[in-house]
Amino acid sequence: MNKIRKSDFHPALRLFVYIMVAVFTILTLYPLYWLSISSLKTNTEFQINLLGWPQRPTFSNYPTAWRLAQFDTLFVNSIFFTATSTLVIIVFSLMAGFAFAKIRSKATSFLHGSFIIGILLTIQSIMVPLFLMSIMVGLYDTRLGVLIPYVGMGLPIGIYLCTEFIKSIPDSVVESARIDGASYFRIFGSIVAPMAKPVAVTLAILNVSGVWNEFMLVNILVSRDALRTLPVGILKFSGALASDHGRQFAALTIGLVPMVIFYLIFRQQITKGVSAGAVKG
Repeated sequence: MNKIRKSDFHPALRLFVYIMVAVFTILTLYPLYWLSISSLKTNTEFQINLLGWPQRPTFSNYPTAWRLAQFDTLFVNSIFFTATSTLVIIVFSLMAGFAFAKIRSKATSFLHGSFIIGILLTIQSIMVPLFLMSIMVGLYDTRLGVLIPYVGMGLPIGIYLCTEFIKSIPDSVVESARIDGASYFRIFGSIVAPMAKPVAVTLAILNVSGVWNEFMLVNILVSRDALRTLPVGILKFSGALASDHGRQFAALTIGLVPMVIFYLIFRQQITKGVSAGAVKG
């Protein structure tokens, strides 16, 4: 297949594409720029000069916002919930995907469908039952009570992606290992898991961004400040401090920085993971 070159496109089309990319870039970066400069304004200057650069930039909003929201605790909780749930989802999804793709039985289709149907569930549809169940079983206001729903919501799409990806691995690889006497656990750990690294990276990208920014579940499943995450902690600035825009934007900027750093550090892995982890078919 011949590679597509820039010269294959009409100059007018290339110009149009460049303009669209430039417009999209501006629309994406300007809100971040505006958020950053607004966090450096006092409340009075924000009301007088809504869009412009602050005449007297002040960084005092950041330590004040950090102290009021207790960001040290929020960061620890967000890192814990994100890292733990992502790791569990990746491991369980790969194991289930391997079983559904390579260890076939009469129950495979039914069990696979039982997991995949969870993709249709939305957080809004399960909030009330989940809240009541967590109270009934004694998991309300606990770390485990937050982790279990996070893992449960992430497994359906994880199992679907892993199953479809592992199906592309030739059956002869598994059969050869079985003939040599390797157990399924050995095959999974030594052969399938390393080959499924692209889809594992894709799952990590999806879950890190999803869990880190998740608000609704953790907001209804915990009430103690010691268990709250960044999105819930930032909500504090929409109440009594709603009129203090400088601290609001400083808190939002603090919460945004980790995701920006995550993208900048892993941007190549993110691009490769999304493309390599795409479903084949």
